[in-house]
Amino acid sequence: MNKTIFLDRDGVINKERKDYVKTSNELEIYENISWCIQQFKKYDYLVIVITNQSAINRGLTSIQNINKIHDTIQQYLLKFNTKIDAFYFCPHRPDENCLCRKPNSGLIIQASNDFNIDLKSSWMIGDNDSDILAGKNAGCHTIKLIHQNELVSCVNQIINF
Repeated sequence: MNKTIFLDRDGVINKERKDYVKTSNELEIYENISWCIQQFKKYDYLVIVITNQSAINRGLTSIQNINKIHDTIQQYLLKFNTKIDAFYFCPHRPDENCLCRKPNSGLIIQASNDFNIDLKSSWMIGDNDSDILAGKNAGCHTIKLIHQNELVSCVNQIINF
């Protein structure tokens, strides 16, 4: 079974925007993310993004734009010889009460089935309570980031766990 680092996207990999990251032109990737992913992969973790993207069902962006944003992140990471293993996103608004929107753990469970993941050996890292609840609901260890630079210190915490 695989151990995995599940990462929220906005606020962890890239700068969060109050009006949502709707296009790749609005994407501001944090500089330290490539090093963090390299380190996780060096210790045999898969890295999978689990993200709520309600801007789709709010009519503010499209699935094509979200996929282009994820492709842009991958192209950035490839410059550093690393990558994210998969992106899972929920397009639903909070009022749609789906099972895939965090704090529900539907996307983590789906990824777990797709990649044969041992959830007890895996971590969910995010900057919102909904990220942490989704990870706990799935049976993962969790870390809530307060500041974006904290992901660097999480690397050592996880590797030495």
